[in-house]
Amino acid sequence: MLEVRALTKRFGGLRASDGIDFDVAEGETHAVIGPNGAGKTTFISQLAGNLRPDSGTVRFAGADITALSAPRRARLGLARSFQITSVYPDFSALHNVALAIQAHSGHSFRFWRDARSDPQLIQPARKILGELGLGERSEVLAANLSHGEQRQLEVAIALATSPRLLLLDEPMAGMGIEESQRMITLLSSLKRRHTIILVEHDMDAVFRLADRISVLVYGRVVATDTPEKIRANEEVRRAYLGTEA
Repeated sequence: MLEVRALTKRFGGLRASDGIDFDVAEGETHAVIGPNGAGKTTFISQLAGNLRPDSGTVRFAGADITALSAPRRARLGLARSFQITSVYPDFSALHNVALAIQAHSGHSFRFWRDARSDPQLIQPARKILGELGLGERSEVLAANLSHGEQRQLEVAIALATSPRLLLLDEPMAGMGIEESQRMITLLSSLKRRHTIILVEHDMDAVFRLADRISVLVYGRVVATDTPEKIRANEEVRRAYLGTEA
């Protein structure tokens, strides 16, 4: 599904991505972990097209997308959620998702018709919210949702674009224990139906969800393996998980 080779990004003298090789199989949930400043968000931004690499290649479903913009990658089936919640706070949850459907499909907002009641947008939006456990909160303004619900809504917005690959950048950031457990349950339900790249600090979530884990340290992938082997990897324990892991 995704193949990255020798991906490099510099900021002055800092190599935020230092020759990264990385691949994701269709249907796989592949987690990317690493300490703060390891270059995880820079890496995801290059996959999504929000940031152009200095060198290297990104191939998606066999096609070279290295030079494509974020909107063009989105149309090919890459959808990204952000580390900082990014929703329209003055729109309802339903209308946030409906807008994403409209943007992806190119469905025109008719001048003489209220798009907020257009069944071609509203019906699939309601279905997505129902699948993500937000069906009863669909009419609530996004600003009035809890933090955890806003993070769920952001996943719903990503799913509204019918993605082939989900790029989830710390979907559990800022959540409490109960909210995190709900998000883990939600993401578990998406496994196999969607190919997922998961950047996350919550190690409980990573080890429960991931089929494979890549460890990023100072812009370099120091290990890629199954959760069990990553947990036992001495270099990973020293670099990130800690000696008591």
